[in-house]
Amino acid sequence: MRKWAGGIFLIATLTWFGAARAQLVPQVQVPGVQIPQLPVDPVLRGVGETLRNLPPRALRADHLFEQHRAELDRDPRGDLVVRAEVVAIDITDGALAKALQADFRVKRTQDLAGLAVKITVLETPPGWSASRGLKRLRKLDPDGSYDFNHVYLDSGELRGAPHAAQAVDADAPGGAAVRVGLIDGGVDASHEALRANLLHRFGCGGRSVPDPHGTSVASLLAGSTARFAGAAPRAELFAADVYCGAPTGGAVDAIAAAFEWLAQERVAVVNVSLVGPRNALLEHLVKILVNRGYLIVAAVGNDGAAAPPLYPAAYPGVVGVTAVDARRHVLLEACRGKHLALAAPGADFSAAAAGTQDRYVDVRGTSFAAPIVAGLLARDLREPDPAASGRVLAALVAQAVDLGPKGRDDIYGAGLVGAGLPENAIK
Repeated sequence: MRKWAGGIFLIATLTWFGAARAQLVPQVQVPGVQIPQLPVDPVLRGVGETLRNLPPRALRADHLFEQHRAELDRDPRGDLVVRAEVVAIDITDGALAKALQADFRVKRTQDLAGLAVKITVLETPPGWSASRGLKRLRKLDPDGSYDFNHVYLDSGELRGAPHAAQAVDADAPGGAAVRVGLIDGGVDASHEALRANLLHRFGCGGRSVPDPHGTSVASLLAGSTARFAGAAPRAELFAADVYCGAPTGGAVDAIAAAFEWLAQERVAVVNVSLVGPRNALLEHLVKILVNRGYLIVAAVGNDGAAAPPLYPAAYPGVVGVTAVDARRHVLLEACRGKHLALAAPGADFSAAAAGTQDRYVDVRGTSFAAPIVAGLLARDLREPDPAASGRVLAALVAQAVDLGPKGRDDIYGAGLVGAGLPENAIK
């Protein structure tokens, strides 16, 4: 069980409830006496609904671990990792020889030529955990760079049954001249909201493995029909599937391969609605891309206001995005912190439902705010360039509507952008 995510979120929530406990006390029925019913604050009612329906990431991780113990393990902090694997970054020949002598085995390698990085995934000696293997490798090669093959999870929830959308007159800027990247689950290109997009796929050995989360995020990023419009309608979409329906989906080496592909394609804006722990490989790649002028937009996560930062959103240079509801209130479960850049709509609307031709599903979470910010940035940044990316981001920040405390804060960042998106929110 994770040591902090579920517990801290619950403690913070109960503390907040305590301040308003008088509004939550049940009414006692006394014979012959009529006691007026005290109104329940709508915000509190919404909080209760959230707690009932939103499974914490820690519980999802627990479920995955219990169902797939043969493939998954935990690191010392409780985060999911691929069992018996350690990722080496640019390992030297001498260090590799020592590892092989210590009974490690090379499981696979990836030469990310475009990013000048070589990944070697080492399998630990028989019977060893990833934690034990990592400690041993760091002792054998103190100057090397090694880490777990962490597994990253999506940062949002799809709710209820798919439903129809209403007609809307959507004419947001977009089109084939706009290019935007997505690292997520697979995209269902047969959905009406995505049929007009030029779609490039990566991952899963060329197979299409449509995913509900990936499809919804893609529609908010670049979808368009007469009934729905995302942030960059009809944009050319470069979608990397890092899950492929596998228990170890979302592993950091798959995310690394996706970043390499997007760098080769020179896709300047990349949306990552995935969250997880700090990882040496992911941090290294993000730094390279940011320095080259790519804009990486990431969801800050839904572990609660008291949770530690999640990654990649918390890495320097990444555009971390939180979510607000239809009343422009931050979602109770949204993470907070100094790494937060912007807020965008992330609840009280619908997105494309995978496996349907024309249906939409209600969504909630920072996962669904991030693609709105990414789509807005992609409208104006066509090529990776450090100076241009800085100007484009600064221009969007300047448009932000200040929410919460005056000026930038750890709850809303610089403020809200993308108000009114997606068009035809079906509220």
